[in-house]
Amino acid sequence: MDHVDRILEQWRRERPDLDVEPMGLLGRLARLRTHLAREVERTLLAHGLNSASFDVLATLRRAGPPCKLSPGDLIATTMVSSGTMTNRLDQLEKADLIERAHNPDDRRGVIIALTPKGFALVDEAVTAHVANQHRLLAGLSPEERAALDGLLRKFLKEFE
Repeated sequence: MDHVDRILEQWRRERPDLDVEPMGLLGRLARLRTHLAREVERTLLAHGLNSASFDVLATLRRAGPPCKLSPGDLIATTMVSSGTMTNRLDQLEKADLIERAHNPDDRRGVIIALTPKGFALVDEAVTAHVANQHRLLAGLSPEERAALDGLLRKFLKEFE
């Protein structure tokens, strides 16, 4: 039995009229997300990053050369508000990980680009991040991972 099983057992005792099966699945997903996020943050922190800063740097890096995007593209990809993105960009610029340049296609706009320091850091961090993800999934066989991935993809489609 895990922690969620004990909660379900209590609800079944107190409210036998309710089908609490969804509570178990969603409760486990929520608890897993908390544990996984903590492990991801620990890995990123070792590189001086948090998940928010890594999200921006990784989005720029995976855009490919020249690793530049407009703020609007970054907002759309990371799904944060413009105010939140501005704050993230300010912090990354202060750390010399990104730079803002005038957008040659729109004189009123800017383009966000990785600096050489930002490029090197995100490459180092993503290598550690992927290794950490493999470690976190090591308890599942390749078949179990594929099955879980398929089920989660199907579930996620309902919301996206």
